[in-house]
Amino acid sequence: MKLIDKKNMSVTIGVAFVWFTTQFGGGFASGAQLFQYFIAFGIWTLITPVLAQVVSAVFQWYALRYAKRHDVYDYKSFNDSFYGKFAPIFSNLYEVVYIVLLCLAPSVAFATGGATMSELLGISYITCTIIIGLFIFITTVYGTEIVRKAASTLSVIIIVGLLVVYVPNVIAQWGTIVENIRILAAEKAPFGPALWSSLLYSFFQLASIGLIVQHAEPFTSEDDAKTSMIYGLIVNAGIIFISTLGLLAIVNAPGIENEAIPILTLIRNGVGSTFMTPIISILIVLGAVSTAVNMIAGIVNRVVV
Repeated sequence: MKLIDKKNMSVTIGVAFVWFTTQFGGGFASGAQLFQYFIAFGIWTLITPVLAQVVSAVFQWYALRYAKRHDVYDYKSFNDSFYGKFAPIFSNLYEVVYIVLLCLAPSVAFATGGATMSELLGISYITCTIIIGLFIFITTVYGTEIVRKAASTLSVIIIVGLLVVYVPNVIAQWGTIVENIRILAAEKAPFGPALWSSLLYSFFQLASIGLIVQHAEPFTSEDDAKTSMIYGLIVNAGIIFISTLGLLAIVNAPGIENEAIPILTLIRNGVGSTFMTPIISILIVLGAVSTAVNMIAGIVNRVVV
């Protein structure tokens, strides 16, 4: 697979795609995360996913701008500068948070990605984990530029895959979606819990904000931070809205609340289940691996610096 080169993809778009591939994990790909944080709270699901992206964009914009202004391009240096006299407390506390996340992301990549790849390709689980490990190692060992190129390449593949799955099913089940929206609008749905869940999703994603500051180094100015997050907001908000809108077709399906991979129910009730099922498996693998790549790249940059 040839990586998208920086000549054809600006740094700002590359950083936007780093955000996308960090957020897009197995939970997003399966639809389970979208049900948990947004759709479960009723009609507000039409705005809360986008709101979550706006919150993430603002925080990451500030972090990227701060990193460029103060020339701090790993999360340790960033936190030491940002927290000032409180750095011994909060900088070290974030170190613990990041290490915990670092343990989780690769674990998901190996467990979920390996199992899904094994089922998809019919080869052993151990072989699949070795392949995933080699991909992560090769991608992260050569620095942030390669990580951005990989993120850009994976993002294009993931976005195309999501559109192939969701757009035909949104069109095919549009009547059901509209009817379910009408039902949700008639039901009581307090805004407070929906807002809190949306913010919780944002804060959960922002726990890994330390990995993105390294990508501010090639910016030509602080304005690039804003540009990259505008691109990122367009991509992330657009994809998450289309995904949640599509899943509204099955919001009232029997047993959907216990479904581990709701998107499979969507295509079974819609169109393309035969060829879309392998696409979903590929998306789950790519989602798990791409998040792990970005997390490991963050710790590599911190240790090397």
